[in-house]
Amino acid sequence: MAIDFNHTILPARNSEESAKFLAEMLGLPAPRRWGPFQMVTTENGANLDYMDTGGEIRPQHYAFLVSEAEFDEIFGRIRERDLPYWADPGRTQLGEINHHDGGRGVYFEDPNGHLLEIITRQYGSGGWNP
Repeated sequence: MAIDFNHTILPARNSEESAKFLAEMLGLPAPRRWGPFQMVTTENGANLDYMDTGGEIRPQHYAFLVSEAEFDEIFGRIRERDLPYWADPGRTQLGEINHHDGGRGVYFEDPNGHLLEIITRQYGSGGWNP
């Protein structure tokens, strides 16, 4: 049996705003509402379901594999919005991108502090292993 990742739930202060941010930044179709969720669907059919919460939000990490052209488009939107970005998940390399495995990668935050990452190469695909 093939097992595919289907969805995850992201807590949000404002699910509609957060889902719209993600869809716009990644160039994905507009979010759609399903029950209490604002769902953003990736090209491979996985959903990121934003759900409003009044409690504490523990930021999580979400990584997206993109083409070189998509990286340029998304990175352009990051810079247009003057969003901080980092080359590393520890956020120590502000204003830089990484070149792991011969590709490019960058981290930035959504409105809730979730750490979003875009990469152009699968980790481990080019032999980089610090």
